[in-house]
Amino acid sequence: MAPERETDAVTGVETTGHEWDGIRELDNPLPRWWLWTWYGCIAVAIAYWILMPAWPGLHGYTKGLLHASDRANVATELQALDVQRGSGAAMMRKASLTQIEQDPKLQAYAQQVGQSVFGDNCATCHGIGGTGGKGYPNLRDDVWLWGGTLEDIQHTITVGIRSGHPQARLSQMPAFGRDGLLPPETISDLTEYVVKLSGRPADTAAVARATPVFAAQCVACHGVDGRGSQAVGAPNLTDAEWLYGSDRKAISGQIFSGNGGVMPTWGGRLSPETIKALAVYVHANAGGQ
Repeated sequence: MAPERETDAVTGVETTGHEWDGIRELDNPLPRWWLWTWYGCIAVAIAYWILMPAWPGLHGYTKGLLHASDRANVATELQALDVQRGSGAAMMRKASLTQIEQDPKLQAYAQQVGQSVFGDNCATCHGIGGTGGKGYPNLRDDVWLWGGTLEDIQHTITVGIRSGHPQARLSQMPAFGRDGLLPPETISDLTEYVVKLSGRPADTAAVARATPVFAAQCVACHGVDGRGSQAVGAPNLTDAEWLYGSDRKAISGQIFSGNGGVMPTWGGRLSPETIKALAVYVHANAGGQ
């Protein structure tokens, strides 16, 4: 049964017949501005459906009378960008890394391209400023696991680190604790030894116990003095730069699990001239040797 409608005595407006807690709902018409806005939105939507790609179908979608395509627009813009960069890329392709750094025009071009490529592909891990984070190397200092020359940086970018590329930079620290190679107490002693190597106060007795262990297990990569080796990607244990943290818990965790990150190979994703530009950018702006 439909609710009973009546006229409100105060306003003279007919009610809808609905009532809540003694409050009756008036049947006021919608504002004209709201109605015209609504009608206008409907008209715009219909016009859009007719003019632009809009409705999906079984084998495609309606193309619209304007045949507009964002995909085609992007392709056109990329072609224009390739033409714009064509001359610079051609010069980059022919020039050596050293020539690029010594030529102000080429260096400026490399900096521009390198900054853009770094932001798109490298900043996710290394940060916008290249300062890295836990597990991601800081490219702003002068510490390089695999060498910081132009050629070293170019090679690292090209083949990656533990990337699966046949020529990838490859090193692997044993997981002394996880794989049961050393007992927990020996790992604790080694932690003190590494702390001592970095010039900080450490437990003397633990350092003495760990000395023969370090010589047997760690010297092959890190060297007798703990300064590491770029030939095998072994970090310097005597400086203040730590990839996974410098406190005892972080050092012990690294000895226990032997963490090792992965950097992808960019050789198949970026053109040779783009990799050159990126290498020059990193070398010039991020502490290259």
